[in-house]
Amino acid sequence: MVRVALLTYSTKPRGGVVHTLNLAEALAALGVDVTVWSLARQGDRGFFRVVDPRVGVRLVDFPDCGEESVTDRIVRSIALLREAFNADDYDVVHAQDCISTNAVGLCIRTIHHLDEFTTPVLAECHEKAVVEPYARICVSDAVAAEVRAGWGLSPTVIPNGVVAQRFTDAAADDGVAAVQRGEWRRRLGRYVLAVGGIEPRKGTIDLVEAYHVLRQRFSDVKLVIAGGETLFDYRDYRADFDGRCADLGVEPLILGAIEDDELPSLVASCSVFAFPSTKEGFGLAAMEALAAGRPVVTRDLPVLREVFGDTVSYGSTPTAFAQLMAEAVESGVDPAPGRALATSLTWEAAARRHVEFYRAHPMPSA
Repeated sequence: MVRVALLTYSTKPRGGVVHTLNLAEALAALGVDVTVWSLARQGDRGFFRVVDPRVGVRLVDFPDCGEESVTDRIVRSIALLREAFNADDYDVVHAQDCISTNAVGLCIRTIHHLDEFTTPVLAECHEKAVVEPYARICVSDAVAAEVRAGWGLSPTVIPNGVVAQRFTDAAADDGVAAVQRGEWRRRLGRYVLAVGGIEPRKGTIDLVEAYHVLRQRFSDVKLVIAGGETLFDYRDYRADFDGRCADLGVEPLILGAIEDDELPSLVASCSVFAFPSTKEGFGLAAMEALAAGRPVVTRDLPVLREVFGDTVSYGSTPTAFAQLMAEAVESGVDPAPGRALATSLTWEAAARRHVEFYRAHPMPSA
């Protein structure tokens, strides 16, 4: 049996971590011997959700060292993971991010999206994580095209899967799902939901400006923001976000991390799901919202056009975003096309394609 190590940088519910766990479980269901490696921050003893017991889990303790720069934290992350990991234990070493790629040496890399760093050390880490792997996967053609244009490399495209059923179930008319949605609506009323925290890549300040316009028409609709675990220091952006909220008199409800079991009903209860990201590799959170039958408004990006087609609405400015959200709040959407798209993207299919990829790209001799 082939032994696969999947490596990620966090135990928190970021998109790449969600991808890693779902892929690992789908590989294990196919009979692959798979182990997920991650750094464990803040004393974590496990991932944000229960992992299928067929998947091995190895967590590397990442102790808090107090105040340190983002650069120092990432360099320390790489060093600790490198010290703990032994590639000789595996037939396939598959890294999911820049940190794990730099830590493990010769590996396969999934490039979910490309970042831009100005700090020399981080820029070098990003560069190495693109060029040094012996084989590469991207989750969309758009990101693969960026890699071809920037480095002359040709990644294989394997789209994400989606655990659609749990979001579809959360939108069902049965008693339990209806009660859970009712609890969110009693607490929040009508709301626009964004998942991913407050950071530049998520376009959160643009969302505040769009919401300010929206509430001129729907004064009862709230802005709710969930999620947000990250390694990076976005204090300056958060200060700008807080300042813009104060300027506009916007008071978003910031939920922070949501328990995994509660997320589907939170998504299924929203009036519209807002996805104003400035950079994405696939858009898994928005796909989950489609599975829940919710209207989705995204930024007009090539990658999102590729992945979502005509199942979502696209806006390029806060004003356009506000108009599209207003239309969704007022009229809703036919949930069938979006749900069909989400349901068509299975982790089993993604895992089978990964197994084929692993066979076609064996680990080169050192």
